[in-house]
Amino acid sequence: MTAPGTRLRALVVDDERPALDELVYLLSQDPRVGEVLTSDSATDGLRILQEAEVDVVEWLGVLMDLQMPGISGIELAQVLSRFREPPRIVFVTAHEGHAVEAFDVRAVDYVLKPVRAERLAEAVRRVLGADPAPARDSEVAVERGGVTRFVNRSDITHIEAHGDYARLHTAGDSYLLRVPLSTLEEDWADAGFVRIHRSLLVALAHVREVRMDGGRCTVLVGQPPVELVVSRRHTRELRELLLRNRTGG
Repeated sequence: MTAPGTRLRALVVDDERPALDELVYLLSQDPRVGEVLTSDSATDGLRILQEAEVDVVEWLGVLMDLQMPGISGIELAQVLSRFREPPRIVFVTAHEGHAVEAFDVRAVDYVLKPVRAERLAEAVRRVLGADPAPARDSEVAVERGGVTRFVNRSDITHIEAHGDYARLHTAGDSYLLRVPLSTLEEDWADAGFVRIHRSLLVALAHVREVRMDGGRCTVLVGQPPVELVVSRRHTRELRELLLRNRTGG
């Protein structure tokens, strides 16, 4: 966490000059931000970071499958994570579907364009309150009504496929994420998410009960409990996984 009264030094990286200028202007209006450095490529941004102590990296528009000269935004974030004191990263992008990649590299915030002044101010607040120690629970950035929320992955009970989207369910709410179910199945397998149906993943830690009735298998998850159907092809594997999970085997 940044010490009270400290003004941030920020680096803004974007190959589109109008977008870069807009972010620099908005940051310059925030009294919590001191010096704002700029770069038009990830390679040059990395050089600046190696030469200066910067509190936050603001990465605009280019994530994973969109390339800037040199390296992509995700690749830059991976490099920065190996710094002795890595800067905090805020992703700003027009592409909602990269939230999982942002969460994987421990971004502090994930802001969608067009950027509103009050939304950027919230991102600065998150940077100021960020703990440099690794988070105990992974967070997923989700967008609703132009507002980005962070949901603890450990609170997610199950996930439904919705075309190219996935709906994340918690005990009291649900959120759409523009990520295919197959991607989450692969990326979150180590966190205990398993497929129980072609359109469903379930978090093993939230399974309260398994019911068998005439060859039909269902599971109860969450509180209040929700009953989910398990396909026949996944029934045996699920029961074995739950047994190992409960016994530690």
